[in-house]
Amino acid sequence: MKTTLDELQAFVAVIDTGSITAAAEHLAQTVSGVSRTLRRLEEKLGTTLLRRTTRKLALTEEGTLFLSRARAVLDAVEAAEDEIAARRAHPAGRLRVNAASPFMLHAIVPLLGGFRARYPDIELELNSNDDLIDLIEQRTDVGIRIGALRDSTLHARPLARFALRVLAAPAYLKAHGRPRSVEDLRGHSLIGFTQPESLNRWPLRHAGAEDYEITPALRASSGETVRQLALAGEGIACMADFMTRADRARGDLVQVLMPHTVAQLQPVNAVYYRNTELAARIQVFVDYLAQALQAASPR
Repeated sequence: MKTTLDELQAFVAVIDTGSITAAAEHLAQTVSGVSRTLRRLEEKLGTTLLRRTTRKLALTEEGTLFLSRARAVLDAVEAAEDEIAARRAHPAGRLRVNAASPFMLHAIVPLLGGFRARYPDIELELNSNDDLIDLIEQRTDVGIRIGALRDSTLHARPLARFALRVLAAPAYLKAHGRPRSVEDLRGHSLIGFTQPESLNRWPLRHAGAEDYEITPALRASSGETVRQLALAGEGIACMADFMTRADRARGDLVQVLMPHTVAQLQPVNAVYYRNTELAARIQVFVDYLAQALQAASPR
């Protein structure tokens, strides 16, 4: 008796969700039904795929091998469905998108209403992570990367470029004074990043160079945390326009050291793995983002 797609989906869902109960909820099935499906799959294969304890599930060696094959089969079926949808010019299916929290909140979320109205059959799954992720490991279709790309194995589509500005809240400047020169920053509270260190080099002309390496008084791993600290008047920060446009328009953040600022545009790319034709749901999402973001960013 041959293995069925339902059995493969149940097996992969158990691994991805971490438990039979969670898999049953994800698949809209009963716990007993998923358990029976797994048992039937193991009987067909004549081997144990999962070791079950009262606390967790663990893959056997055979289970690990079978998991990679099961994913490949399910991906192939999903790709075939995408091709049919594309032929009908009607993209559909689940689209998993990953981006750093600030870009997700300030750049992508405001655009989703228009995208969903245009492509109602695409089911969006949005994940935020301020560290770079492995797209395959995290089951992600499209990743949004800000700054220079480092992974040459990925296909990239330029989306936009955004200026970097040194900013502070009016309340902070009233309390501590406005820096007039780059050297004045030494007497101020500077908000930087925990990593990468390149984010702590601001686009300011100093000592014949085109950047200035700061010593942060406050560090954060997330750009959104840096933004909130700046809005709260905790110091001066350097941030991209995509996350501060509304703050600057309201006057909640103001630019400092403008005469010393180097015109530096931070690139934003959509990245994805592509072994065959790009899935229609990915193509239309990337196209939509590129058109909308380019209209809002400098040329």
